[in-house]
Amino acid sequence: MHSSNILKELFSEDRQKGFFVLVDPDRLGKEDVPVLAKKLNADSRVRAVLAGTSFMFSDDFPGFVRALREHLEIPVIIFPGNSMQLAPDADGILLLSLISGRNPDFLVGEHIKAAPHIKRMRLNVVTTAYILVESGRPTAVEFISNTKPIPRNKPDILVAHVMAACLLGFRTIYLEAGSGAPEPVPPEMVRAARAETSLPLIVGGGIRTREAAEAAFGAGADYVVVGTLVEEQGALCV
Repeated sequence: MHSSNILKELFSEDRQKGFFVLVDPDRLGKEDVPVLAKKLNADSRVRAVLAGTSFMFSDDFPGFVRALREHLEIPVIIFPGNSMQLAPDADGILLLSLISGRNPDFLVGEHIKAAPHIKRMRLNVVTTAYILVESGRPTAVEFISNTKPIPRNKPDILVAHVMAACLLGFRTIYLEAGSGAPEPVPPEMVRAARAETSLPLIVGGGIRTREAAEAAFGAGADYVVVGTLVEEQGALCV
């Protein structure tokens, strides 16, 4: 199936719930991709792999994405930490706008830097309203983006951001507690977002157990993102 059709299916009204697995090129080497890919290909719950990192110590992000694409039977979607994380072999990119923050670089600045390259690479784009939710301690994404998350007990603030995202025409909503977060996005916050929109709803950060994943799905998440868990255990063990 053509990559544009794959993304349309993932983010359509008829989408099926499942997991997105986040892989970090700063933590996973290209030589490790075949083993992980074999396990993920065999798990029907995994809908796509997200490739991205906060820092980017790796010097070959395109090569890393190419290795994923060569071994995976599921979509490979870029989850960029900045405008440098682009690769022509990806099936698409979540073009993240950090609407919970007020840092212009992550609202639109990095997008302007990336736009000519995205167009040249003909990457399929999913415009994504990226919303940070307090997790219990500062996370890498908070530090790098220099933004504050939405308090985890303020669903009304979250709902206002979701409303704005819908009015601005985003294609999907991503609620993020942060990689390695001690606590995931509360189910009440997920439920509040779901009540406000029918857009695809992605929830990630701090999800390490089956119970946490089921709570997110039960509250309305379409896709639950796991990363640290897979890095530590080598497979999706929820």
